[in-house]
Amino acid sequence: MRPESESQLVEALRDAGGPVEVRGGSTRLAWRPMAGDVLETGGLSGVRLYEPGAQTLVAGAGTPLAEIEALLAEKGQRLAFEPMEAQALMGTSGTATLGGVIAANISGPRRVQAGAARDFLLGVRFVDGAGTLVSNGGRVMKNVTGYDLVKMMAGSWGTLGVLSEVSLKVLATPPVECTLMLRGLDVAAGVARLCAAMGTPYDVTGTAHLEAGLAGAESLTLVRIEGLPGSVAHRRHALLAGVCSGFESVEGEESAALWRAVRDVTPLADLAGAVWQVSVKPTDGPRLLAALETAGGRGPAICDWSGGRLWLVLEESAAAAARLRAEVAALGGHATLMRASEAHRAEVPMFKPQAPGVARLAERLRATFDPRGILNPGLMAAMPVGVPA
Repeated sequence: MRPESESQLVEALRDAGGPVEVRGGSTRLAWRPMAGDVLETGGLSGVRLYEPGAQTLVAGAGTPLAEIEALLAEKGQRLAFEPMEAQALMGTSGTATLGGVIAANISGPRRVQAGAARDFLLGVRFVDGAGTLVSNGGRVMKNVTGYDLVKMMAGSWGTLGVLSEVSLKVLATPPVECTLMLRGLDVAAGVARLCAAMGTPYDVTGTAHLEAGLAGAESLTLVRIEGLPGSVAHRRHALLAGVCSGFESVEGEESAALWRAVRDVTPLADLAGAVWQVSVKPTDGPRLLAALETAGGRGPAICDWSGGRLWLVLEESAAAAARLRAEVAALGGHATLMRASEAHRAEVPMFKPQAPGVARLAERLRATFDPRGILNPGLMAAMPVGVPA
């Protein structure tokens, strides 16, 4: 099924006689084989409204992400939450779509400063599992009562409804980007320097540490600042004189290329094994990596968000997955299996198990918006709706 309009989407879901696998641009792996129909959202494409002065954009959920970014760039604007392109990491050849980014709440390195994808959502239109068209929000930020469907749809992975249209706040692109970088730190020292940089008043917009082997023979620690030329020059000088002492500075395309690699997790793309995304407190990241290294079977990791988000490679085994989730749970975090072979995906759930109370709440939400249980059934059975990505 490939609806070309909201009315066709309503009809398709209303008439669905069984499970429906919702696909955007097919840049991410289908988690488990499903006996049912595939619904592609690529036909729900096109920019409906773009007002650069109001920093507002409304587009169909199937609109390619690259098309959105190119349009914004013409007016010196961007999606501030820096969504990743997953094709290299996942080994896919699809086209990332705006709806797919929102459905998975995909947010990149700049989240530490600007916020997540859901924080820029103004409104959504979607069709629920009963075939009902739902609209929530608008074109300005405002408070709501009852269900905040706008925020709830971000990170729901197509299990509550199929997005047809998205309204977003966009921001101006700063004229200057500068990255301070240092090689050779171990992960504990690197994360400590990143946390120190984030604790300064210098409006840091990215902090990442790549372990040795991912960006050369030595590790690489990165701190990014953006803004007007004079402001960037002042903040760079202050950081280099303080918490970033010993770092070197790069700008322009050289800086941008470093952050594209972190955003898209391309250094892990060619490594064999299961790729996990782990969220913990930044200061707990090095402790977790040390414990996994002692246990064996761990590859090099990328520590984004000052170590608060880890991208890492583990051997494909149920024991390794259980060990990781146990270690992460002890730290109060969560681990998501992002890439693995079909056999491994069949034995290890994508998301962490839920606490009983949260599980009941999530099931009630799904029962409300998908009473027949047809939308991506089972995909999020192990996680609460809207867990940060």
